[in-house]
Amino acid sequence: MSIEANHPPTLSRIARDLPPSGIRKFFDIAAQMQDVISLSVGEPDFATPWAVREAAIYSLERGQTAYTSNFGILELRKLIAKHLEDLYGLHYRVDDEILVTVGVSEGMDLAMRAILDPGDEVLVPEPCYVSYKPCVSLAGGVPVGVETRMEDEFRVSVAQLEAATTSRTKAIVLGFPSNPTGATMPREELVKIVEFARRRNLYIISDEIYDRLTYDGVHTSVASLPGAWERTILLNGFSKAYAMTGWRVGYVCAPAPILNAMYKIHAYTIMCVPTTSQKAAIEALRSGEAAVRDMVGQYNQRRRLIVDGLNAAGLDCHMPHGAFYAFPSIRRTGLTSEEFATRLIMEEHVAVVPGTAFGQGGEGHIRISYATSLEKIEEALRRIHRFVERVSPAPRRTERELAVSR
Repeated sequence: MSIEANHPPTLSRIARDLPPSGIRKFFDIAAQMQDVISLSVGEPDFATPWAVREAAIYSLERGQTAYTSNFGILELRKLIAKHLEDLYGLHYRVDDEILVTVGVSEGMDLAMRAILDPGDEVLVPEPCYVSYKPCVSLAGGVPVGVETRMEDEFRVSVAQLEAATTSRTKAIVLGFPSNPTGATMPREELVKIVEFARRRNLYIISDEIYDRLTYDGVHTSVASLPGAWERTILLNGFSKAYAMTGWRVGYVCAPAPILNAMYKIHAYTIMCVPTTSQKAAIEALRSGEAAVRDMVGQYNQRRRLIVDGLNAAGLDCHMPHGAFYAFPSIRRTGLTSEEFATRLIMEEHVAVVPGTAFGQGGEGHIRISYATSLEKIEEALRRIHRFVERVSPAPRRTERELAVSR
C-alpha cells in the first residue's frame, strides 16, 4: 500500500491532544490593544537588581561564555546549599544532590520523567499552575486532579488526597505558595501530608518558587519535615523573588539516587544552564537579600489594595497569603470565567486569566496578578468595578421592599 507524499506520519497523541496554555491567550490579546492594563502574567514588574545585572555583564566582558558542569557552576551550588540551610535547616550535598536547571519548569519536567513509568498516577491539587498536569502526561503518567475550594482557602487535605489515591499512585505535586490562588499550607497540615506520603510510599514534588513571597506566617519547606527528605524533590529558582524571569535559572534538590536519574536526562537534553545566567544567580544569592525584602514589602502593599478593591466591587476574594495573585469569585455576575475575562478585556481593557486555565475549581474565578504598580492597580480596580456593576444581574427585591416602593 502506497502512502501519499503529502500525508506525513501522525503526531504524538499526547502532544496533539495537549491543550495550549490558557495564560498566554489573554496576554497575546492585550499585546495587540491600546490602553490595556495587564494583570494576566505572573512576572515581577521590577528590574533585576543592578548588582546582579552587573555581575552578568562583567562575566561576559571576561569572556566567561563556555559550557559549565552539567550540574551547574560549583560556586552556585554551594551558595544554594547554604541558602537552604540558613532558611530551612536543609542539608544537600553539592556534588550529587543539587542540579541547576532552566527554571523550575525544566525541574518539574525532569522530576516527572525520572520517577514515572507509563500509567503511573500523580495527584495534582487544583487549581494549579498550568504546566503541572501536562508535565505528567508528557512523561507518560496520568495526572489526577484533586479539587480544592475557596471556602478552605484552596488548601488540600489528606482526606482529599486519600480519596484520589489508587494502586497506581506514584507521587503528589505540592505548589505552595500557590499560583494561581496565593494559598499557603500551614506546617501542621504539611506534616499530615508527609505522613500520608510515607504511609502510601509516594514521592512528593514540591514547587517552592514563591517561598520568599510569603506574607503571613513563615514558609515551611516540605523537605525539612520529619520523614520527608528522602522522598521529596524540591524545586526552586530565581525568577520570582529576585525578578529574574528571563534569566531562566532554577534548581532541583533531592537525594542522590533521584537526582542522578534527573541529571542524566538533563545532561542529554539541556547539557547546562547558560553561564551568564548562572553568574547572575551567584550574585543574587550573594547580595540580593535587601532587594528581595523591598520587593516583598511592595507586593504586600499591593496585595491588600487589590483584595480590598475586589471585595468592594462585589467580587468575593480571600486574602492570599503568598505569591502575587488574587483569585476572586466572579459568580455573582452570572458569567463564566471565560466570558468574564473576554468581556473585561474587550470592554474595559483589563487583562486577567479565567480560572478554568488552572484546572478543577477554577470555574467561577479569575486570576489577577498584582505584580504591577499601585497606580495601574487602582485604575484597573476602577474599571473592574464599573464592569461588574454593568454586567451583574439586579438583586432581587423582597416583597417588603416592593411594597415600600409602591
